[in-house]
Amino acid sequence: MRLGVLASGSGSNLQAILDACASGAIRAQVAAVICNVPGARALQRAEQAGVPAMLLPHAAFGSREAYDREVVATLRRQGADLVCLAGFMRLITPVLLGAFENRILNIHPSLLPAFPGLHAVRQALAAGVRISGCTVHVVDEGTDSGPILVQAAVPVLDGDTEETLAARILVQEHRCYPRALALWAGGRVRIEGRRVRIEGADPGATRTLSSPELSD
Repeated sequence: MRLGVLASGSGSNLQAILDACASGAIRAQVAAVICNVPGARALQRAEQAGVPAMLLPHAAFGSREAYDREVVATLRRQGADLVCLAGFMRLITPVLLGAFENRILNIHPSLLPAFPGLHAVRQALAAGVRISGCTVHVVDEGTDSGPILVQAAVPVLDGDTEETLAARILVQEHRCYPRALALWAGGRVRIEGRRVRIEGADPGATRTLSSPELSD
C-alpha cells in the first residue's frame, strides 16, 4: 500500500508513520509527503527518510478547489492508494474527497464525536471532562464526522493545561495512527455506512488502545 501524507507542521505523526513503515509494523510505504507551509519540519522528516517531499503553498492557488486539484494530481502521479492527513491545517474540498472517496484518514485530538473542530483539547478542558483522547477516522464532508477507526483514551489530570494534556494525547496519536494503517494495509477494514467493521478480531480489542495512565 502506498501512502500519501499531507502535513502542515512539525510532522510528528508523519514520523510515527515513517518509523512504522520502516520497521514493518505497517505493510506500506510513504509514497509522497505534501506540505503547504514552507520550512515545515514535516518536509525535512520526509527528505531524511528518502521520501519525495513536495511543497505546495496554498497561497499560490486562487481557490481551495484549485489547490486540491493539484494535490490530487500529485498524489496520483506518486501512485498513492490512501491519503493520511497528519496535522494538515487546511479544509479539504469535494475535489479531494471525491478523488479518494473513503480513502482519506485523519487523526483528531479528542474522543470523537466529542469536541470536533479546532482547539479540541481546549474544548475538553473547558467542558470539565475526566477522559479525553484521540481518534483516527475516515474523512467525509463533515467536520471530524466520518466513521471511526481507532481511538485511545487519555485521562484528564488535575492541574492539566492545554499544553500538558495535548502532549499526552500526542503520545497516543503516535500509537493510534500506525495501528489504524496496519489494519487498513492488512485488508481488515470494512466501511459500512457510518460504521467501520474490523475483520478477523474482536473490535473492542483492535479499535481501542489503552493509555498506561488508565491502569495506574
